[in-house]
Amino acid sequence: MLHSLYIQNYALIEKLDISFEKGFSVITGETGAGKSIILGAIGLLLGQRADMKAIRTGASKCIIEARFGIGEYYQMHSFFDENELEFDTECILRREVSASGKSRAFINDTPVALTQMKELGEQLIDVHSQHQNLLLNKEDFQLNVLDILAFNEELLENYHRAFSTWKDLEKELHRLIDKAEKSKSDEDYIRFQYEQLEEAGLAEDEQELLEQESETLTHAEEIKSALYKADQLFFSDEEGLLSGLKETFNTLSGIQKVYYSSSELVERIESTYIELKDIAQEISSRMEEVEFNPVRLEEVNERLDLIYSLQQKHHVATIKELIELKDAFFARLSEITSFDELIDELTQKRDKQFQEVKKLASSLTQKRLKAAREVEKQMQNRLIPLGMPNIRFKVEMSQRKEPVISGEDTVNFLFSANKNGALQQISSVASGGEIARVMLSIKAMIAGAVKLPTIVFDEIDTGVSGEIADRMADIMQEMGEQNRQVISITHLPQIAARGNAHYWVYKEDNDTSTNSHIRRLSEDERITEIAHMLSGSKLTEAALNNARELLNK
Repeated sequence: MLHSLYIQNYALIEKLDISFEKGFSVITGETGAGKSIILGAIGLLLGQRADMKAIRTGASKCIIEARFGIGEYYQMHSFFDENELEFDTECILRREVSASGKSRAFINDTPVALTQMKELGEQLIDVHSQHQNLLLNKEDFQLNVLDILAFNEELLENYHRAFSTWKDLEKELHRLIDKAEKSKSDEDYIRFQYEQLEEAGLAEDEQELLEQESETLTHAEEIKSALYKADQLFFSDEEGLLSGLKETFNTLSGIQKVYYSSSELVERIESTYIELKDIAQEISSRMEEVEFNPVRLEEVNERLDLIYSLQQKHHVATIKELIELKDAFFARLSEITSFDELIDELTQKRDKQFQEVKKLASSLTQKRLKAAREVEKQMQNRLIPLGMPNIRFKVEMSQRKEPVISGEDTVNFLFSANKNGALQQISSVASGGEIARVMLSIKAMIAGAVKLPTIVFDEIDTGVSGEIADRMADIMQEMGEQNRQVISITHLPQIAARGNAHYWVYKEDNDTSTNSHIRRLSEDERITEIAHMLSGSKLTEAALNNARELLNK
């Protein structure tokens, strides 16, 4: 439950620090005193968007902090474990909003994302404002009521997982079918490209070798002439390199015995002679190999032309890239041929998953139908004492053509407060007071199924008075006795008198500003406040006596 609330520099509130009691409490105050401001501050703890204009003029930031007692009864360990937060029986939510627009959220003094604060806040406190009455005509709200009363939480989680998997499989199947259709329309083109590259029979180092051979064949006569000239320089009888070197070798060999230093020169000359002779023989051999062959040159150039044209066509620079492209075309063709098999396999998986979705949806439907009958029974029993003796309340359910994320069911709450009135949607036929009583009854009904620590009703008594207000107070008081804290913001003395604790919101003006405050009233102050609610600004003895009577009751 909400133990305390601290607000600083928010709207008309400079500083507010108030503790709350367990059970049923009421908050009263003049219109404009600041009750809605307090609710707005609580809304920030529930993840609502921060409005910079709400920061008090002249302040650098506003702070809202609430302390909740959560104990073991409310079973919130899983949230703290999943979000790696330390669990304590007292939980502190704090939101700070700076004038620069930055916002920070904390749970037990640990910085958290606003989504985490929102998730926890919604498990700690439910603020029912008048605009929430509009939810009555929204299908997701009505379904949620049935699911809460049917205790469908685990079943819904299983259904949502199955539904998401089915939708993912269906999405993947459509993607695969689209890809198959597109690929099949491109199959002839892809096959032509692949076969052209396959028929080319490309080898990775082929281009460089062919380009070298083309150069050699193109300049065959020039090469052969140069090799012939080199051969002559080596083997000429009179001026050849080998002849002169041989003669030098013989000459120096003849003086080795008388000139020992010549031995080293002789060895070096001999080594050089052997190397040059080997080079000369290589030149002679290559001279024999080089022949002008126009037929071969044409073959080489044709092969190179094919390679160059393929490279230009596919916008690549090497044979390696052409081979990689050929492999890619082959993979595409293999994929196209396997599409039918993949589509059949995926279709079977999708259909099997769809049956699981239908099975879980059917379970949801059965439990919702049972809950719907219970809702009709309970709403009848709750609304008759609230001044609707001829009430008829029906939960109309029908099945969708195809499952959606919430299941296969459509639901509609139908209502009639008159004997002969046709059942219609609540928002179409119910008055403001009737809607307030319906919403209170629904909240009371689902409160027993949800372990929610704190519920705040913001003027849920709008449009009712007298005995009906008294009975609505009975309901809120009863809710506050079920391990739950109920706080009602009210303008009705019948309800204000029933609270275990009574808080008063008021404004004070000074020379420079207006400030909103809240404080708990003493018993004597409660008599005065309720008397004012009964008689207005002029306090009468009759109003005071009436107030005492209401409080004693």
